[in-house]
Amino acid sequence: MRDSTSWLTIAGLFWLEEGASGMGSAPDNRIVLPPGSAPPYMGELILNNGLVSFRAAEGIEANLNGRGVSAAVLGTGAEGEPDRLRINELSMWIIERGGRLALRLRDYNARRFREFKKLDFYPPEPQYRIEARFVPYDSARTVLLPTAVGTEAEMKSPGYALFDLKGKELRLELLEGGEDGYFIIFSDMTSGRETYGAGRFLSTGRSRGDTLEINFNRAVNPPCAYTPYATCPLPPPENHLQVRIEAGEKKYPGSWDMDH
Repeated sequence: MRDSTSWLTIAGLFWLEEGASGMGSAPDNRIVLPPGSAPPYMGELILNNGLVSFRAAEGIEANLNGRGVSAAVLGTGAEGEPDRLRINELSMWIIERGGRLALRLRDYNARRFREFKKLDFYPPEPQYRIEARFVPYDSARTVLLPTAVGTEAEMKSPGYALFDLKGKELRLELLEGGEDGYFIIFSDMTSGRETYGAGRFLSTGRSRGDTLEINFNRAVNPPCAYTPYATCPLPPPENHLQVRIEAGEKKYPGSWDMDH
């Protein structure tokens, strides 16, 4: 959480509108940036038929992917890494979510980053390392998940897991997590109390036949626990567990919580 890629440095998410958008710390800009890190008028972003370009204001030194620029087209990284625009302590790039384009901002001088507090975890408990039954679908299903910013994320589900915990039979919808395993987004009865209100993330290995190990001791907070500008997917309805999962990461002491 203390390196340059920390979610605590994410300080803005600005949905782009067609045409030019002024950028800077002055309140009359369409894109208002942190006053401690941005000059009053930094330049403008221009969205034209899906293409985003940047034009620097006079006297502004901008850097794109390591070279100085006064104007440039910003690629979204649809097939790789997005172009990174750097000005002073700010780094920014274009993302696409739900068919819309937005500017994501990283501020290395962000107060949340400078005042980082330690992460807190439950002590590991063997009861939360579970051998579940893996139930595959005939073919992977498309799941539409709400996100922390009101959009929808489309993900694939290969099946679900069934297991018993604290006298209850529970089910978790699994999401594709790459070649190495599955991805789970869940909430439980500690959510909004001891743990982050919107739920937590958990990765597993691949199933072994009809069994799957789920280790809740490895549950972690999603990025939106650390910044209101993350676009985290939220748990599907099936994954709101009516049991306390006292394992994994607890609520971050300085977290922005969707419950507040």
